[in-house]
Amino acid sequence: MTAPVVQGTRASGNHPVGFRVNGQAVNVEVAPLGRLSDVLRDDLGLTGTKVGCEAGDCGACTIRLDGRQAVACCVPAAQADGSEITTVEGLAGEDGSPSDLQAAFLEHGAAQCGICTPGMLMAADTLLRENPAADDRAILDGIGGVLCRCTGYVKIVEAIAATRDARLARPPDFASGASASAAPGAIAGSAVGSRLPKVDGLPRVLGTARFGADHRPEDVLAVRAIRSPHARARFEIGDLEPFRAAHPGIVDILTAGDIPGQNRYGIYPSGKDQPALADGVVRHRGEAVLALVGDERTIAAFDERHLPIKWHPEEPVRTIDEALAPGAPHLHEASPGNILVEGRLATGDIDAVLAHAGANAGTSAGAPTGAIAEIEVETTHVEHAYIEPEAGVARRVGDRIELTVSTQAPYMDRDEVALILGISPAGVRIIPTACGGGFGGKLDLGVHPLIALAAWRTGRPCRAVWTRPESMAVSPKRHPARIRAEAAADARGNLTAFRFHGDFDTGAYASWGPTVANRVPVHAMGPYRWGAVLATTRAVYTDNPPAGAFRGFGVPQAAIAHEGLMDDLAAALGRDPLEFRLANALRAGDRTPSGQRLAASAGLPACLEALRPHWDRLRAEARAQNRTSNGGARRGVGIGAMWYGIGNTALANPSTIEMGVTRDARVVLLCGAVDIGQGASTVLVQIASDALGVPVAAVDLVSGDTDRTADAGKSSASRQTFVSGNAARLAGEDLRRQILLLAEVDDGSITLEPAGADQPGRIVVTDREGRAVPIELAELPQVDVTDAETPCVLAGRGTFDPDTTPLDGDGQGVPYQTYAFGAQVADVEVDPALGTVKVRRIVAAHDVGRAINPTQVEGQIHGGIAQGLGMALLEAYVPGRTENLHDYLIPTAGDMPQIECILVEDPEPAGPYGAKGVGEPALIPTAPAILGAIRDAVGVRITQLPATPDRVRAAIRGG
Repeated sequence: MTAPVVQGTRASGNHPVGFRVNGQAVNVEVAPLGRLSDVLRDDLGLTGTKVGCEAGDCGACTIRLDGRQAVACCVPAAQADGSEITTVEGLAGEDGSPSDLQAAFLEHGAAQCGICTPGMLMAADTLLRENPAADDRAILDGIGGVLCRCTGYVKIVEAIAATRDARLARPPDFASGASASAAPGAIAGSAVGSRLPKVDGLPRVLGTARFGADHRPEDVLAVRAIRSPHARARFEIGDLEPFRAAHPGIVDILTAGDIPGQNRYGIYPSGKDQPALADGVVRHRGEAVLALVGDERTIAAFDERHLPIKWHPEEPVRTIDEALAPGAPHLHEASPGNILVEGRLATGDIDAVLAHAGANAGTSAGAPTGAIAEIEVETTHVEHAYIEPEAGVARRVGDRIELTVSTQAPYMDRDEVALILGISPAGVRIIPTACGGGFGGKLDLGVHPLIALAAWRTGRPCRAVWTRPESMAVSPKRHPARIRAEAAADARGNLTAFRFHGDFDTGAYASWGPTVANRVPVHAMGPYRWGAVLATTRAVYTDNPPAGAFRGFGVPQAAIAHEGLMDDLAAALGRDPLEFRLANALRAGDRTPSGQRLAASAGLPACLEALRPHWDRLRAEARAQNRTSNGGARRGVGIGAMWYGIGNTALANPSTIEMGVTRDARVVLLCGAVDIGQGASTVLVQIASDALGVPVAAVDLVSGDTDRTADAGKSSASRQTFVSGNAARLAGEDLRRQILLLAEVDDGSITLEPAGADQPGRIVVTDREGRAVPIELAELPQVDVTDAETPCVLAGRGTFDPDTTPLDGDGQGVPYQTYAFGAQVADVEVDPALGTVKVRRIVAAHDVGRAINPTQVEGQIHGGIAQGLGMALLEAYVPGRTENLHDYLIPTAGDMPQIECILVEDPEPAGPYGAKGVGEPALIPTAPAILGAIRDAVGVRITQLPATPDRVRAAIRGG
């Protein structure tokens, strides 16, 4: 039979091409230079092949082409004529069950956000077909062309190795699926603490999960922003009507004057300073000044140089020093001196204590009488580099607007879009897609304003997908920081004083600058007992891209300073760095510098004690190796410790979750928390199912949709396990109380009996004496829940808001109800001649309160370490220069060290089953530990990040 001809869309043309995809013959007409990735996704609907860069850098579009790995974005479609192609959709069995490799990825937690997973699977599957006995080195080489920003690659390698071993032990049938045996959480009450595979993991390994760019409705229009080539300029837009007339494919051209509501948005009510479309002034390179709306081919081919935009460039304010200099231009009228906001924490007489320490520092009779140390640290922009660029679709539905977008904060998005359109928040619906990585970068609006405005005006679905350079030019970054700090200790090794000042480059607009400025002073001194403390911060406007939230809100930058000072003080006092930290570590019952008493969970001492044997062994090995190095590579071992407040700083931070039972005896968890790869959906289902007392498999999840769920808050600040976890627990307990009340039973087991062909659904409650009480669900009236699409006859509701208080002018109060603690040891090898640094091993001990899902916790630690390693050694975003994943370097599989995770469970009484969070804490101590290890190896302290070979070599040579 002749395969049907498919008319191309993005890659359309009159060039006929025929090939086989996943065993099926396909004929398609394409443009000769159209990308194969576009043909697969847009013409054939095989959206499992992801596109992250269109330059062959990320490997997300990896397929098998005639038996070999290929990146589909770099293969001209015409070149595939006569080829045999396999995509991720072709790995599953004929019945749709996952292959053994896909099942291993699911079981081992190798897929977090899932955007790189299809490419990883295709690379791994091709490798194991070519080399069935591939060792771990070969596995790293085999997946080396695929970037992952979430996992740290550790569990990916584990899953591939497990598949290899199973195949070698039992020759596989590649067409058949495999699945895990007895599923964790299959028994009621057994979910918390189990290594449950991700509840949303199967679509990610099958390639059927739908991300922002995977949504392409019929009759969709494309939206393309026209962006400023200047970092600072004034401009005028001329008559646009001739361009509409000359290009019939352009349906609309949007400018600032077309915005019906407020052309300003932002995170805080008082900080809405960012325009959806610039109105006469641009403040950073890449800022949008107008948007084209029309058919995709016309929009993509349009030469923006022909638009009547007259530019008047001005000298940009590039650095913190330039912004703070006398006479510097005011970038925002409301912020004299270009200072957005200041933060402060003070306790004790810092000047007097430091003066006393300085007078008494030194030695007497060969013994230290005290110590004082100073440090200056400078960090740069760091790019989130999530593999999924910003993407989404908007539709107007009557007087409402619906956005299907990749996001971390659907309710925040809803409110900001409503503000821009000038409508009520109730008129906006946000439907989150699968989110291909966030790390804080998708807390800010991306494509949302322009696609919403376009759909609102045209009445047609409107879609935007940012290119990789576009994403990297305009998405928020980690705040560059310039930090000065000093600290003192007495002769007994007690910490007496800490002074800190940090300036943070918040870029052109506020974004999350206030959060950074207010969170850093609380954490600036590290997780230790201090005497006097003064910590001050400023968020400073520049003409750089906006700096926003990035896994830690400024705390990773501050940790480099406080951990460097701890090393200096320990050296001056002749103390072991780990033991010095242990002696001064915050413990339960201590007061923090904000005046808060740590009532319960404070697991840093346990983390340090767990690390001690690894620290001693690795240091002994390094000393022994260095004695015989003869001027060659030298090993060093460093340590970094951290603490991190869970949730918002001294602000309301509520989450509400509902849990219902339908007439057919299905349990539904209505959860507004978005899973961005961190495993929130899985953890919340585990908590809720145990609270109700039913198996995990009985719970269906509705996640994120603002029309169907209550507000569970943003996925940031490591808050979802603690805050939404408590809300899920309370919802499950509330529902359980109602069921027991109906059964007139004090306590007992709950069994769900789903509706069958001849029987309505019911619940059977068995009391302690074994008496079974049925509840006929058909007899119960419908109850109200947020989700009108899921009629429920029973419903529980849980709301939790951490117990915090506002901070006074000196930062005194209760900023967070609980804190995560952790420490990491880094073992590195430095080549003094080249300045290169290889991280050999990291041992990470983290107090997570309770590991609700150890696999997910370990995955967060691995991923945090990978990003911390990148921050320490590789990553430096330069506007206009590093706007791709070739020039901007993130760790690959081959850059990762061996990682050992030690999960310390110091239960938090206020947490769900004792749990806290680990998403951001996992990253914070990594860079300090690596920098300490470099110093241990070659005797120099690197304080300007990243520690690139040229900087390390110059420091060694005294340059």
